[in-house]
Amino acid sequence: MLIRTGHWIRSAAFSVLSSAGWRDPLFRALRGTGIAVQRGLWIMDVTGASEDQQATTVVRCDATAETTTPTETPAEEEVNGSASVPGGMDRDGTTELLPGETVVKEGKAAILFPSANEVFYNPVQEFNRDLTCAVITEYARELLSQKGVRLVVPGEKERVVVSLSEESQEMEEVQEGEQKQGLEAPVAVVGEPCEQGLRVLEGLAASGLRSVRFALEVPGLKSVTANDCSARAAALIARNAQYNGISHLLKASQRDASILMYEARGRKDRYDVIDLDPYGSPAPFVDAAVQAVSDGGLLCVTCTDMAVMAGNCGETCYNKYGSVSIKAKYCHEMALRIILHSLDQRAGVYQRYIEPLLSISADFYIRVFVRVRTGQAKAKHSASKQALVYNCVGCGSFHLQRMGKRICQGKNMKYTAATGPPVGPSCEHCGQRHQLGGPIWAEPIHNTEFVQKVLSAVSGNPSRFGTSRRIEGMLSMVTEELEDVPFYYTLDGLSSTVRCNTPSLLQFRSALLHAGYRVSLSHACKNAVKTDAPPSAIWDIMRCWVRKNHPVKREKLSETSPAFQILSTEPNLQACFTVRQDANPQSRRRQLVRFQENPHANWGPKARARAGGAPPDLDDRRKQLQNKRKKPTADTSNLKNFPCKKFRQGLCSQGEDCCYSHEPQQEKDTGATME
Repeated sequence: MLIRTGHWIRSAAFSVLSSAGWRDPLFRALRGTGIAVQRGLWIMDVTGASEDQQATTVVRCDATAETTTPTETPAEEEVNGSASVPGGMDRDGTTELLPGETVVKEGKAAILFPSANEVFYNPVQEFNRDLTCAVITEYARELLSQKGVRLVVPGEKERVVVSLSEESQEMEEVQEGEQKQGLEAPVAVVGEPCEQGLRVLEGLAASGLRSVRFALEVPGLKSVTANDCSARAAALIARNAQYNGISHLLKASQRDASILMYEARGRKDRYDVIDLDPYGSPAPFVDAAVQAVSDGGLLCVTCTDMAVMAGNCGETCYNKYGSVSIKAKYCHEMALRIILHSLDQRAGVYQRYIEPLLSISADFYIRVFVRVRTGQAKAKHSASKQALVYNCVGCGSFHLQRMGKRICQGKNMKYTAATGPPVGPSCEHCGQRHQLGGPIWAEPIHNTEFVQKVLSAVSGNPSRFGTSRRIEGMLSMVTEELEDVPFYYTLDGLSSTVRCNTPSLLQFRSALLHAGYRVSLSHACKNAVKTDAPPSAIWDIMRCWVRKNHPVKREKLSETSPAFQILSTEPNLQACFTVRQDANPQSRRRQLVRFQENPHANWGPKARARAGGAPPDLDDRRKQLQNKRKKPTADTSNLKNFPCKKFRQGLCSQGEDCCYSHEPQQEKDTGATME
């Protein structure tokens, strides 16, 4: 069998032609894995594994999986979800594990992972990977049902519909006619390629865990391409594919992700699903991704540079995403709308547009799932879908200004320039100035109908994922959010502005409902209040709260403070704080897992993968350098003793006494002595 990669055409064999030789233990372990190396190109042999070496997947009720051979079952010692088997064999008995290598298990996948930080892996992202598998499954079900293909998901007995309008969940069986039609249709199962299935690309695969899970847990896939520019990562992906017995479905690739996607811009070469989960910003890959995904294809993007997108570096955010981020209570939802704006803007260059299916903010990152479609007429709607944000620096009131306007005139659509601004030179409530942010995506960030399908599938098969309870809670909140209301207020932020005690969530929501406004929570913030009430109504409710229940000593307030200006105005609305039954949403009433607490210390982003691996005392170094600039220590004896950059260049004046941190006075005295 011939495999074409770039400009090289090589026979699928397990020879290694790289000049690196066999000294590297990782290269030695490639013998028998079906990998050919030619000048840094790693090519996987899809026919390398024989039939007797094919593994079978055994699904257990606890959503974990084992892969065994018909003849033997490997013995592995489980330690905190991973197994260390130095010098052992893999579960089909063909791949020898390297010394110090561990087997990391997640979902149905078992990943060979080196002990050093040579290939990036973050266990915190398990929720991200579980949610992605659930979304792609429903997307494949929706797409393949149009072709008459029925998906079989392990553990899924019947489709259920979760209704948040009632106290209990409603279970509805599929109609008998649909069941009979489904039994006669072609069936797509996990772990086996489907001729009419989806072509999936993971552009930045690292260890390949996400792609392996796609192949083992998502039915209806034709092929999965796991790409990474690192040679060691690409080799590890190929080994993990063989280790899990999915070499016939998963293909490893070592290419630059952008170049790989640019080469797939042809209609016949495009991917149905593209997953981008980079270390930091996905901005360098967005332009290629919106071209390489098929018409109506699914694009999954993760952003972990939240410091940039949450307002700390507005100028950097503009350079990367074409939008200025601002510091505000709603910064996490604004980050979602910034990346959606960036995706739609890049897609519009090629007469394409996006349809957001699901957008979430979780832990230290944001994740969006969008469908990319082609159409010159609808691509012209893009300007009217974007908006600028006017945010008051005093009271936090915000207003949106659309970038364009479209008017439907029968069968024709008229596009005009927007009029504005919606605010004056200063805030009408507190007299402070406004910040200008954006442009951002101002349309709905979720497709409630699609989210409901994903929620129903996860709720009906809770043993499929390890984070099913959190997925159910998160998606339940998403379905409750007001679709047409961008951004939100926070109760602690409103109370802090007027210097009063914070009302309870139910009291404030009830006051808005009594006033005739709609209100919901937000998955992006625990104390968020998303409502269509104008800022004037919000501050009238706070004025009533202060005057009826919690008076504020106005003589202690500065006349120029926002609290003094707001409380000096008489309310036009008489708020009622009697708690209503519909003020408590179903997700909160059912006590779903909505905002998970950090399970252990150092929960968050991990260190970037390095060729030489991570230092053994990485955690100790983090503690020593914590708040280093804010609170410089006078005692340098506790600092780690390793040479500075000048020492490596031969320019350090300390010589052999060089350490990481030099005393400024000591360097000055040494310099004077040398002169």
